[in-house]
Amino acid sequence: MSQQNKKIIIYQVLVRLFGNKNQSSKPFGTIHENGCGKFNDISDIALESLKTLSITHIWYTGVIAHATTADYSRFGIPRDHAEIVKGRAGSPYAIKDYFDVDPDLADNVLCRMQEFQNLVDRTHQTGLKVIIDFVPNHVSREYCGNARPEGVKDLGVEDISTLAFHPQNNFYYLPGQHFVVPKDGIPHEMEPLPEELWEPYIEFPAKVTGNDCFSAQPTNNDWYETIKLNYGVEYPDNDKTHFNPPPATWERMREILLFWANKGVDGFRCDMAGMVPVEFWNWVIPVVKRSYPALLFIAEIYEPNNYHRFLDQGQFDYLYDKVGLYDILRHVVEGKLPASDISLSWQNLDGLDDRMLRFLENHDEQRIASKHIASNPCKAIPAMVAVASMNSGPVMLYFGQEVGEPADGVSGYSGDDGRTTVFDYFVVPELQKWINKGAFDGGLLKSWQHNLRNFYIRLFNLCQEHDPFYRGDFYDLMWVNRESLDEKHLYAYLRYTENECLLVVLNFGDKPQKSARVHIPQHAFDLLQQFPEASLNINRMTMLDANEILWKLDEISFTVAQAIDEGVPVSLKPHSAVIFSF
Repeated sequence: MSQQNKKIIIYQVLVRLFGNKNQSSKPFGTIHENGCGKFNDISDIALESLKTLSITHIWYTGVIAHATTADYSRFGIPRDHAEIVKGRAGSPYAIKDYFDVDPDLADNVLCRMQEFQNLVDRTHQTGLKVIIDFVPNHVSREYCGNARPEGVKDLGVEDISTLAFHPQNNFYYLPGQHFVVPKDGIPHEMEPLPEELWEPYIEFPAKVTGNDCFSAQPTNNDWYETIKLNYGVEYPDNDKTHFNPPPATWERMREILLFWANKGVDGFRCDMAGMVPVEFWNWVIPVVKRSYPALLFIAEIYEPNNYHRFLDQGQFDYLYDKVGLYDILRHVVEGKLPASDISLSWQNLDGLDDRMLRFLENHDEQRIASKHIASNPCKAIPAMVAVASMNSGPVMLYFGQEVGEPADGVSGYSGDDGRTTVFDYFVVPELQKWINKGAFDGGLLKSWQHNLRNFYIRLFNLCQEHDPFYRGDFYDLMWVNRESLDEKHLYAYLRYTENECLLVVLNFGDKPQKSARVHIPQHAFDLLQQFPEASLNINRMTMLDANEILWKLDEISFTVAQAIDEGVPVSLKPHSAVIFSF
């Protein structure tokens, strides 16, 4: 990959919720009761306000049309059976038509694609790039590509459904079996729906469910609202593959990617990419990039043993770092792991550090401010500094995270699980205070929320202003500080280029660290090379904590020998970070 001149910072937005100004949303409410955010709510003012976070990309989540209980049949959009829709709004990952946008997000349903195109254009005019989801592994059970371009074949229309598997089928089948909807799939609170929506759902022969459930009777814990796409892998013997000639599904997916790239989309977050054979990615990404070479491809993948394959063979630009850095940082914030275990995150990556996307929140994970993790979002400040500054790869912020959204209470299908719902028509209360009825001035935020948002602004600005954070090397200092640092609560590392060296020290503890000393070994100075043997100047550049306290001190003269033997003196507040510049 080419050397970056800017750090990729992604802001993930669930469009359905972002612009919803309704103040009285109720659990399991309909779109008419609870309201819904629109493409047009993400205005020029909103985009300019987001840009103050130094973001480079916006990931618009839930754009592509998916199954829902809302009725758009008068617009020629088939209605979905409530039995196979999770929640009233439906999952954004139960794709109903790859070539259409969610009608919920349009002010004028008939002009919905143009409203999306206008959002793409506004985003680009603000100097930001657009990412959307590409969901290649599964679709909704009633997929119907009514909006597909002329000449494009719909999924399943040429399938031989009497065969469990055929390499040119788009789906997998369970011949002779009827699909059975899980009995407990729909919460009783949703039952007051129009009577016609409760007609039994019929699917024969049953299709295989999206999470590789080869049963006609999936459970409520399965992705029962979806069906698995066939990429030429003959299950259950998944070592038997049929990739030559390329399966029909490969060609359908290529058409979909090119369709959205042609609308100005700059990148794809590829949902559950690890469940799709790497051979497909190796085929499709180069094909698409021949026409759109700057497109970003980010893979959601959770199997570290496949990381190299999906980067090298699959040709992805970046992968999720969920089971590494995210999981470790969460446990450190919760007090379940010592801060020194953060070293494991890079040690287990085998040199792939700069190819991983880091985050503390996304639509799948619990809010860091929720009662399930930290309760107080300020406790996660050192973790966020690590996410943003440890590596040169991209970092992601989930909408509302910057103002401490805790996702408290029951919104509907998702329950009270500490996640912002993706299944329901609802709101993000703390984000609404920043949006402030469309002014996007934070007029309703509390002082601590202003401070928290300013922390994110300052942190991401630092990541863009100092080249060690977006193209520098990383040096872990914990191995030489085992005895001098509180390993349970402190973590220290260097980021450096030929022009600058930064020392970052994190305090995850509830107590201040007033007399810590961070030793920098001779080995590190040998790598840095540009610093003279006699002395170096150290400037405490920035303190980042819950109060967003920032200051600069006069440079202090320090010999290399002192840095090695005595260590650099460090004073930190609880749940804070300090960055030194050499």
